[in-house]
Amino acid sequence: MPDPRARRGRWYSLTAVLLVCACAAVSGARSVDEIAEWAARASGTVLTAVGIRRHPLKWRRAPSRTTIGRVLAAVDGDALDRVIGTYLAGRNTGEAGSGQRQVIAVDGKSLRGSARLSTGHRHLLSAVTHHQALTLAQAEVGAKTNETAHFRPLLEPLDLDGALVTFDALHSVKANVTWLVETKSAHYIAVIKRNQPTAYRQLAALPWPDVAVQHTASSTGHGRRESRSLKTCGIADELGGIAFPHARLALRVHRRRKQTGRRETRETVYAVTSLDAHQTTPANLATAVRGHWSIEALHHVRDVTFAEDASTLRTGTAPRAMAAFRNLAIGLLKSRGADNIAKTTRAIRDQPERALPLLGITNKTDALGT
Repeated sequence: MPDPRARRGRWYSLTAVLLVCACAAVSGARSVDEIAEWAARASGTVLTAVGIRRHPLKWRRAPSRTTIGRVLAAVDGDALDRVIGTYLAGRNTGEAGSGQRQVIAVDGKSLRGSARLSTGHRHLLSAVTHHQALTLAQAEVGAKTNETAHFRPLLEPLDLDGALVTFDALHSVKANVTWLVETKSAHYIAVIKRNQPTAYRQLAALPWPDVAVQHTASSTGHGRRESRSLKTCGIADELGGIAFPHARLALRVHRRRKQTGRRETRETVYAVTSLDAHQTTPANLATAVRGHWSIEALHHVRDVTFAEDASTLRTGTAPRAMAAFRNLAIGLLKSRGADNIAKTTRAIRDQPERALPLLGITNKTDALGT
C-alpha cells in the first residue's frame, strides 16, 4: 500500500492505522469516530500487536480521530480494495473447496450519504461470492450508468477459470459476455429484459407451455410467502439460437409472492446461460439465480448493521475506504460461520483483543514490550 502522507510529522505507520480500522470494523465500528473510540479502548498490548510504536517516554497512544480521518481520505482506494480482495480470496473455501463451481455475483451500490450539493453520491461496483459473501473486487464508478464500462476492469484481475458469473440485466452486454467466456474462460447467467428486445422476444417465444417444470422451491419469512419454479430449454444454433453470445440454455423463472395483507404478485424472468445441460442441473441453476441476491444481502448488512447509507463521510476516498473495511469485516465473519453479523460484532465490541485473531494478528511482544 503506498503511503499518501509526507514523511515529516508522520508518527503512525500506514499499516498500523489501517489495521486499527480493520479491527474496529470487525468489532462493528460504523464511523471514523467509532474507529477512534475502539482504538482508545484498546490496551497497550493490542496497540502493540497492530503496530502502534512506543513513544521514547514509554507511552503508547492510539491514533486520534483526526489522524484516522486524514489517512482514510487520502489512501489509494484502488490499492486498498485490491489488498482486501486478495486477502478475502485467500479465505474463499466455499464452492471451490468443496469441488463445486465457484459462483460470483456482480452488482453496484450507491453510498447515499456521500453526496454533496455540487456532486452526486459515490457508486461502487463489486464482485461477491455467493456462498460466503466474500468481496473479491470493488471499484468506484462515476455514476450508475457507467457500471457496464467497469465490468471488465473489475473482473480482469480475478481467476475466473470455470467460474459462473451472475449479473442483472444492466450488465447483459454482449461484448462483456463474449470477453467473459472467451478471455476469462468463465460461464455466465444473464438476465434478459426488454432492454435486449430481440433476445427477449426470442426467449418469450420459446415453447414454454410444452416444457415441464424442472425445479421448484418455496420459502416463508419476513411477512411473505414466496414460491419459484424453473424451466430450461436447450438453444439449438442450427435452428437460429438466441441473439446472445455463447448462450446454450434458456431459463424461465416464475415467481409468486404473497405479502401479508396484500394481493399475490407474479413475475416471469427470462435468462440465458453459457452452461450446457450436461454441465449443470436445474437445481444448481435455480440456486445460482436465487443466490445472486446474496450481494443484495451483503449491501443490506452494510446499510443496517454498519449504517452505511446514514454515513455522511464525503472527503477524498474515505467513503470508499470505509465500504472496503465493511466488506472485510463481513467477509471475515461470514467465513468464520457467523450467521448474524450484528450479534457477532456486539459480542466483540467491548473487548478489542477479540478482533485480533480474526485478522490473524498475534499478541506476541518482545521482552522490552516494543
